[in-house]
Amino acid sequence: MTSDAIKEALKQVKYPGFSRDIVSFGLVRAAGFADGTVKVSLALTTSDPKVPQHIKTEVDKCLRALPGVRDTIIELAVSPAPNAAQSGAGGAGGAGNLAGSRPPPGIRHSVAIASGKGGVGKSTFSVNLACALARLLAARGRPGRIGLMDCDIYGPSVPLMMGINDRPYVEDEFLIPLENHGVKVMSMGFLIDDNTPVVWRGPMIMKTVQQFVQNVRWGELDVLLVDLPPGTGDAQLSLVQTLPLDGAVLVTTPQLASTQIARKGGLMFQKVNVPLLGVAENMSWFTDPAGIRHALFGEGGGTKTADALGAPLLGQVPIQPAIREGGDNGVPIVVAEPNGEAAQVFQSIAAALLARLEKTAPRA
Repeated sequence: MTSDAIKEALKQVKYPGFSRDIVSFGLVRAAGFADGTVKVSLALTTSDPKVPQHIKTEVDKCLRALPGVRDTIIELAVSPAPNAAQSGAGGAGGAGNLAGSRPPPGIRHSVAIASGKGGVGKSTFSVNLACALARLLAARGRPGRIGLMDCDIYGPSVPLMMGINDRPYVEDEFLIPLENHGVKVMSMGFLIDDNTPVVWRGPMIMKTVQQFVQNVRWGELDVLLVDLPPGTGDAQLSLVQTLPLDGAVLVTTPQLASTQIARKGGLMFQKVNVPLLGVAENMSWFTDPAGIRHALFGEGGGTKTADALGAPLLGQVPIQPAIREGGDNGVPIVVAEPNGEAAQVFQSIAAALLARLEKTAPRA
């Protein structure tokens, strides 16, 4: 049995809370087989004692299922993760424990906006939620206190939706976020040409997320929203290693194809000790000119997802052409039609989210 064959088998072992395996995360440093015994060496960075034990148990189970294996020797080197700078992008170890990572100074709360699958309108939701939070805080005499970090590396649409066409500049080795509609924004879309596809492997994605957290001068923020790409991969892993999240909001549409995957995304956050602040249902209904509502994508999916995860349903956003038009024009519906039905839903969600965050202790 070769080293490559052993590593191939170990791809069945997933890192706790993530869809990726321990081999692709680079945790397996060596593997060999002699006289019926498989010996593997693993290395990870974490401060959570449950993570190494879980991985060791799963590796042992996987190896003993291989033909001809009578015994296993599993060497596991564990390095603590005292802060974000030390956890780095070198492995998956920090995912099990957020207590060691430190937020940028001045950020009171950080919230991930996530979805299990693409196509649910997560970025549109993030943009409008950010604008709704900005309006809410401005009314309280705290303008300019909302940040939006676009971590959707492969499809950064936030710059278009926020109506920002400039490039960020560097000051004292820090990127200065751009601002519109009362929201400070940083996105991969500011740093690449519109015609240049991003073809990156995991470590490059993880490094970019870390730079957006650690090398952007966000200033004083009440809330930093983080628009994540779909799934439970590199960007999600790097974020929980680098930024101590106060919670996550899951965005789904009503149909089963979306809610099933959204539930998995929620379980991922729970496994890495990130509280689920709530579920938002997008594209809930369409109202025709006669005033009749049509549930184009079914009904009840958001409620079922929230109930399954033990989280509140923050709100249901209707389908309206004006929401799409606002995104295309760089003026989100919350800004363009603040008294409209959709804008009021976003305002209600923003108020509910802020109320939940204010019950938690600020991190800065």
